[in-house]
Amino acid sequence: MADSAVTTDELVFLPLGGCGEIGMNLNAYGYGPPHARRWIVVDVGVTFGGPDTPGIDLICADPAYLVGEHIDAVFLTHAHEDHIGAIGLLYPLLRTKAPIYATPFTAELVRGKMQERGVDTKRLKTISLEASVTAGPFTVRYMTLTHSIPEPNALAIETPAGMILHTGDWKIDPEPLIGARTDIEGLTKLGDQGVLAMVCDSTNVFESGEAGSEDTVRKGLIELIAKQTGAIAVTTFASNVARVKSIIEAANLAGRDVCLVGRSMHKITGAAKTVGILPPNLEFVDESEAGYLPPENILYLCTGSQGEANAALSRIARGDHRHVALRPDDTVIFSSRLIPGNESSVYAMQNMLAEQGIRIITPRMVSEPIHVSGHPCRDELRRMYQWVRPRVSIPVHGERRHIVEHAAYAKSLQVQSALMPRNGSLMRLAPGEPVIIDEVPAGRLMLDGSRLVPEAAEGLIERRRLSVSGMILATVCLDDSGDVVDGPVIAVKGLSETDGRIADESLEPLDIAAARALEGIKKRDRLDDEVVEKVVGRALRKACEIEFGVRPLIEVIVLRS
Repeated sequence: MADSAVTTDELVFLPLGGCGEIGMNLNAYGYGPPHARRWIVVDVGVTFGGPDTPGIDLICADPAYLVGEHIDAVFLTHAHEDHIGAIGLLYPLLRTKAPIYATPFTAELVRGKMQERGVDTKRLKTISLEASVTAGPFTVRYMTLTHSIPEPNALAIETPAGMILHTGDWKIDPEPLIGARTDIEGLTKLGDQGVLAMVCDSTNVFESGEAGSEDTVRKGLIELIAKQTGAIAVTTFASNVARVKSIIEAANLAGRDVCLVGRSMHKITGAAKTVGILPPNLEFVDESEAGYLPPENILYLCTGSQGEANAALSRIARGDHRHVALRPDDTVIFSSRLIPGNESSVYAMQNMLAEQGIRIITPRMVSEPIHVSGHPCRDELRRMYQWVRPRVSIPVHGERRHIVEHAAYAKSLQVQSALMPRNGSLMRLAPGEPVIIDEVPAGRLMLDGSRLVPEAAEGLIERRRLSVSGMILATVCLDDSGDVVDGPVIAVKGLSETDGRIADESLEPLDIAAARALEGIKKRDRLDDEVVEKVVGRALRKACEIEFGVRPLIEVIVLRS
């Protein structure tokens, strides 16, 4: 019986988010027989809504497959939103009392997220760097890496079936400015002991060379900021505390005080001061007072490098920020990269700044680096594979093209095999050859106001249609015998006359079409609301397509007198 039990135990890996996209990471590792696996969850992140999801700010992976499963722990690798941003939303859905483990800086930010959502923080456990935690059949050891945020960690996951290295996000920065260097010795020792599989970041797999060091950025910013006249605004990712520290240093060397502008800047620097990453006595000029300083003595450190509509720099560019205004010949420095998909919003913001005579400086415009990526390029991936020497490569954290290319690159580095997962790919890593054994449900949940709803929610589908083609509302009043008391009365939203007014005169063909359709319904059939709604709606749809060339959302309301 004992031998039989051993042979039924399997080690599986399941990504529910972060494969096929960059962001929204949600991963799970399971061990045991298929009917009674024990699980750990790694990272619970978000991605952000866009033009195709009107009204939606946050999107997260659907954890439904894990609900009701035996979850022993949740492990968080680092504090970026795409790794922790959904913890307050999804942890209650998992219906578990599993502890949540995070290092001090990450835990400080996670605590705030849980409190914002009304989630009890007693399950959040702050652990030290390089800590080791046993959770069911798993022993998880945090390993120090470098990235673009404090305390980035890989997880060395020891199981009865073998060792897994889950890298999280990383790069190789020889001078990270904040935190320790990559634990090359520990990674190499792990490889010596034998690693079954490495689950690895794929973001920069198409980029040759190395990402670069924050130390070179520090030098570039010091040089650039010293040359500027007038007020300066620098925008960067608030989570990159090393970059924030470099900007503060560059400002002080240039005789400038620093004013933080944007909620995330205050939140991240506050967390960094709380855990001792930044000096607790570090002071900044308040927004309400910064405008009284001479322009040559102030630097605004802003959120909004990606053109987010409500972020600080966008509000400054529009001229509707409550306290901060820039003038002609002031300078805005982008110490950040342009994330694909954000081009239109960033360029629109930059155009607004340029229209006001404000100088714009981006990384491509200067000889010395003022931004480097936080993800590994090909040379760094090669070095990681040389240290760890996994038997299996599992690329994650990338679009499909990244994952396919990463798998091919790993094989070129003599890795025995590579799996190319999608969200929902259930992979058996042991026993036997690694293989995808199932595709489980792996949808998305949208934060619609205060509610999490499925991506296929009817309300969201209607909202997309409204955003594209508008709406027609038709009201008709019938008596109990089917005679018309009033209507149909037509109202529209989102349709215009050729001179720009809301559609009015052009509605006459729709009025006629609806009235004729209603007249054409047999009196006895008018007693059925569904028949009236269907016939009048069909007539309106056809008339609207002829008159306006669009197919709007149509709602027919039947009233009875």
